[in-house]
Amino acid sequence: MFKYFPSNYPWNLSVMLSIEMGARMGEIAEMCAPLIEASKAPDAEGTAAFRATWVEMADRLCALADEDRARGRDISAGDKYLRASNYLLTAERLQAHGAPGRVALYERFEKTFAQGLDLTHAGVERVRIPYGDSFLSALFVPARGVTGPQPVLVQVNGLDSTKEMKYLVGLPDWLAERGVASLVVDQPGTGDALRLRGLTARFDSEHWAARVVDWLETRPDVDPARIGMEGVSLGGYYCPRAVAFEPRFAMGVVWGANHDWRDVQKRRLEKEGNFPVPHYWAHVCWVWGAKDTEDFMEIAENVHLDGILDRIRVPFLVTHGKHDSQIPLKWAEKTYAELVNSPRRELKVFDERTGGVQHSSFDNSANAGAYIADWVAEVLGGRTA
Repeated sequence: MFKYFPSNYPWNLSVMLSIEMGARMGEIAEMCAPLIEASKAPDAEGTAAFRATWVEMADRLCALADEDRARGRDISAGDKYLRASNYLLTAERLQAHGAPGRVALYERFEKTFAQGLDLTHAGVERVRIPYGDSFLSALFVPARGVTGPQPVLVQVNGLDSTKEMKYLVGLPDWLAERGVASLVVDQPGTGDALRLRGLTARFDSEHWAARVVDWLETRPDVDPARIGMEGVSLGGYYCPRAVAFEPRFAMGVVWGANHDWRDVQKRRLEKEGNFPVPHYWAHVCWVWGAKDTEDFMEIAENVHLDGILDRIRVPFLVTHGKHDSQIPLKWAEKTYAELVNSPRRELKVFDERTGGVQHSSFDNSANAGAYIADWVAEVLGGRTA
């Protein structure tokens, strides 16, 4: 794991995620160099300093992109906008809920990301999926080289990721190359569902997953018999739960298992394991709509997969980093062991040889992501060569 800040795991995680989303190392170095002392400061003070330097770099890239556009160089501009959106999101993700200007920063990130997609001709469709009296926003990435209805992998976030993060890391593109489409969703508790519409997380992920499948079944370019689901990090709980209770999913895969998140919270109360974001307890209360930590811990009692996985009767891939410092490997082994009725189950542990040993392989997503993409293509009828 690349550790720019010796004593600040959440910041190192953020930097690694930014690199995996396409950051340039020269820009990373320029943004992080002034932050060594700030990384030792309390959360509020430190994250304000982090935000300032990362937004400054995004401002510069947007100004350069504007100059490109003035000269008709839209593709170059789009690339800069996408990189700027990476830095804006990285800065926003570290801020506390309710921090001044956080919503405006998020809205600017979304606008900048959309500009980048449009100018680079990415072919990504921004869609809205009806959800009660609101909607879930998503990115639909079509398969390449496929005629007729195509297989699709629904991809969902963890505790603090967004659909744009998952898109920029690359799995949708790797799948498209293999003949599989992607629908990357901001489900309740994540992304703009949480930030802009107040849709908080719920343990019964099949509730919103069913609405996603309903929507996909209306599309003539999707094969309804070949819809799979993938979840990253806390999505390693959401995805198996949804696949267990929503029989229309043809397969499942987790990029980082999360069999018993209630136990993880108990360990974190005892100061065991690393936190993914600063202001952790305030963050999880916001995500889950809890009034305080005690209320949140009661909600977390529901967030486990015990007694559920024997319902899964479709292929399922469980992946995990060997040295995951957030979620112990034992939970991946337990998820795999309880998939007793899956006709094709596999546990893949990414180790020193493969890379991807950290949480959800954020230290090397390329090799782990390729393995997942190949497995999905094999199961859903895509291609691997």
